[in-house]
Amino acid sequence: MRIISGKFKGKKILEPKDLNTRPLKDLTKESIFNIIQHSNKFKINFENSEILDLFSGTGSFGIECLSRGAKFVTFVENYKEILSILKKNLADLKLDSNYSIIEKNIFDNLNLKEFEKQFDIIFLDPPYKEKNLKDVLLYLIDEKILKIDGIIILHRHKKQIDILPDQINILEEKKYGISKILFCNIS
Repeated sequence: MRIISGKFKGKKILEPKDLNTRPLKDLTKESIFNIIQHSNKFKINFENSEILDLFSGTGSFGIECLSRGAKFVTFVENYKEILSILKKNLADLKLDSNYSIIEKNIFDNLNLKEFEKQFDIIFLDPPYKEKNLKDVLLYLIDEKILKIDGIIILHRHKKQIDILPDQINILEEKKYGISKILFCNIS
C-alpha cells in the first residue's frame, strides 16, 4: 500500500499482519479522492481542510489527506494491535504538528466536544461487521462537528445495508470490488 498523491507520493504505508484489520485499498482510496476533487457536489479544499479519520486503522486515508495538504488530521483508533503501525506510519513522515491520535473506543468513551473544532471531512471505515453506525452518526450530528459544507464518507461492504439517521443525505454511492463508498452530508 502506498501514498497515491501529494508531497509523500509513493511512500509505503505499513500494513497489519493480522486479519482483524482491513486496510483501505489504493484503488478505492484514489477513487475517493478523485470524486472529492472533481465532483461539483462537494466544496472541499484539501489545503485548508480539517479531517476526522474514525476507525483509522493504519491511517491510510488520513495520511493521504496530509500528503495532499490537509491542514490537520485527527486519527481515532483503539485497536492496540494496529496503533503501533499507525504511529510508525505517521512517524515515518516526520510530521509533528498537523495531526493527533486519539486512542479511544468510538462507542464507549469518545467525547467529541474535546476536539473543539469542526471538520470538513469525517471518514468512517469501521469493521464491516460493525452494526452500530447509526449511533455514531447521530452523535456526530448532535455534536455539530461537521462544517456546513462538509462531507461524511463511509466505507462499507457492498452488501451491507445500514440504517442511517434521517438527517444523513447520501450524495453519491460508488462500489469497488467488495466495498462501497457513501458520500454524505447532513441536512
